Amino acid sequence: MRITKYTHACVRLEHDGRVLVIDPGTWSEPAALAGADAVLVTHEHTDHIDVLRLAGLDVPVYAPSGAHIPRLETVGVSAGAELTVADFHVRAVGGRHAPVYGGLPDCANLGYIIDDAVYHPGDSLHVPDEPVETLMVPVQGSWLKTAEAIDFVKAVAPRRAFAIHDAQINERGLSSVNGWLAEEAEVGYRYLRPGESV
Repeated sequence: MRITKYTHACVRLEHDGRVLVIDPGTWSEPAALAGADAVLVTHEHTDHIDVLRLAGLDVPVYAPSGAHIPRLETVGVSAGAELTVADFHVRAVGGRHAPVYGGLPDCANLGYIIDDAVYHPGDSLHVPDEPVETLMVPVQGSWLKTAEAIDFVKAVAPRRAFAIHDAQINERGLSSVNGWLAEEAEVGYRYLRPGESV
């Protein structure tokens, strides 16, 4: 499977000619959606879903059943659901967005485990019941501390981890966060720049 990281939380997965895109938000590049067969959205915040761009794409968009996404038709997904999306096996886990302050925001958030190998948690630190090979780890957010990101990687214990949710951090801060994760996470952690693939 080819994994390409785009700006912020957007990740493109390609396998056997099929393309699945996760969280193409308003900050991600339009190229992430080129040739997409389907889209998974973890939650309703605009840094994870660009409604106008997706409305004109004419591909199925899967999102949490409880998400409030006006002006876009989506296929509702619930925690625990297993489905086939663009020939990828998808399992939805978690259920709620991480709290920022005072218990807010409280919106639906699903993480997605793709082909029992790649885990994208959206804006949560939900640890799945099953092992995953590749973790897309959020590294910055109003709901997140670096220590929590490190503990999340250790709890999931993937073989490798790549940063997501990084668009609001400057180069100096990103260098520091990447250094801490590479040193402390005890897995193969690597930062992928937007458009870079593995």
